[in-house]
Amino acid sequence: MTKVLILGIGNVLWADEGFGVRCVERLCERWRFGPDVTVLDGGTQGLYLLPFLEEADILVVFDAVDYGLAPGTLKIVEDAEVPQFMGAKKMSLHQTGFQEVISTATLMGYCPDRLILIGCQPEELEDYGGGLRAPVAAQIDPAIGIALEMLAVEGIVAEPGPGDASLLADRAILRGAYEAGRPSEDEACRTGDDRFFPAEG
Repeated sequence: MTKVLILGIGNVLWADEGFGVRCVERLCERWRFGPDVTVLDGGTQGLYLLPFLEEADILVVFDAVDYGLAPGTLKIVEDAEVPQFMGAKKMSLHQTGFQEVISTATLMGYCPDRLILIGCQPEELEDYGGGLRAPVAAQIDPAIGIALEMLAVEGIVAEPGPGDASLLADRAILRGAYEAGRPSEDEACRTGDDRFFPAEG
């Protein structure tokens, strides 16, 4: 039986960087799969994702990807071309990007045979605590539609209805709760800790 891993990666704390995570959340809200399909919020887990890749024959990844295109543009990359496009930004020198995860899995001999990256061009990545911008949020459902179509070609068909959300993030940071609970710009600085900004004058 073909095993599929559907993975959303990114950091929801940095605006459009959270696109991939929000895609798997919506997917689980509306679609369910059989037991051979795993839907996972990969967040920024890096090499901790390797055991999941080891079990998969097909890997579908949702991610924010800087293609240099108009904000909200979707682009699909497949198989050997996937590693060169992964990830819009790395949050720190200590974070392992997903390119390195794919490369490590390949070196260890258990990278999935089939790779599908559904990437969305971000509009904003520098807004700490920010939600998805409108052009990016509007592509969640189209991106999911592309994934469902491509999986159907592989013989993997979803059914309408809530799916297994056990591998998603805590409900407190799901998109609705996260964005509804965000303070205004007047209440919370968006660019850092304003207690440590240089005094003017």
